[in-house]
Amino acid sequence: MRIAELTTPALLVDRDAFEHNLTTMAAALPGARLRPHVKAHKTTALARRQVDAGHPGFTCATIAEVEGMARAGLGEDLLLANEVVDARRLGAVASAGARVTLAVDSPETVRAAAEGGVREVVIDVNVGLPRCGCDPTHAGRLADQARGAGLNVRGVMGYEGHVVGLESREERAKQVVPSMEQLVDAHHRVGGELISAGGTGTYDLNIWATEIQAGSYVLMDTAYGKLDLPFRQALTILATVISVNAAGWAVADCGLKALGMDHGNPTVLGGDVWFCSDEHITFSSDPLPAVGDRIRVVPAHVDPTVAYHERMHLTEGDEIVETWAVDLRGW
Repeated sequence: MRIAELTTPALLVDRDAFEHNLTTMAAALPGARLRPHVKAHKTTALARRQVDAGHPGFTCATIAEVEGMARAGLGEDLLLANEVVDARRLGAVASAGARVTLAVDSPETVRAAAEGGVREVVIDVNVGLPRCGCDPTHAGRLADQARGAGLNVRGVMGYEGHVVGLESREERAKQVVPSMEQLVDAHHRVGGELISAGGTGTYDLNIWATEIQAGSYVLMDTAYGKLDLPFRQALTILATVISVNAAGWAVADCGLKALGMDHGNPTVLGGDVWFCSDEHITFSSDPLPAVGDRIRVVPAHVDPTVAYHERMHLTEGDEIVETWAVDLRGW
């Protein structure tokens, strides 16, 4: 099948860029040093490529991702880096043979893990991003509670999400230090083999973590594209020009319902994006395209963009070489 035959909007993954990203990250963080985050692509076929690159363990954001990965035979070591208050579905996955580790940050989530049948946890520590995670000084006490409930505490995790997107590498390097000092301090209180942290923006700066939870690196977006990382833009959205105005703009069929917009407007290759609406992207270019032309749109945030789509197409030139279901969508 050729790209020109696709119904738009459609997710395209450039094979050369994708392979480059896989091999570049595998060289930087070989084996278990990387625990890829599947929330970035939500695709078990892509996750298998990450296993082939040497990464046996994965980070998940939802229970459904854990279930889907295990169902696909990718359950060797799954970390749900998120709190839940009902862990029974996770316990069922663990009972079926997958290794499931759950993040906890309170007595309530410890109790949910134990009552749900999960056997292993990490203590989630707040290292600066105002989201989940306990105070670092409370981590040891929470670990004791978890062990008292019969759980194996594998270590700690903390996400420096307020740092990973800073455009200045110098600032990223500077600000990751206090975050990881807090996580290391918590680890001293907790014990265990894991210090799990990091993301694409700090993958080579976070020297404290035993494993890095990077996800976006494999497909990339314009937000991370600003950081001068060694990863290439692999993901674009194919769209069709449906209207052209002689006053200087064009409209294509790729709007808010096909794009993650929390990091700002997408980019149109060769054009200037004005705005997006539900099913439209309005842009200018010189020269203007013709109605029926195909354009490539680069999302600003890859994770929610992928979650809007049912499939992605691996391409080589104008040819589609594989089509992968985005089979970890939903909850």
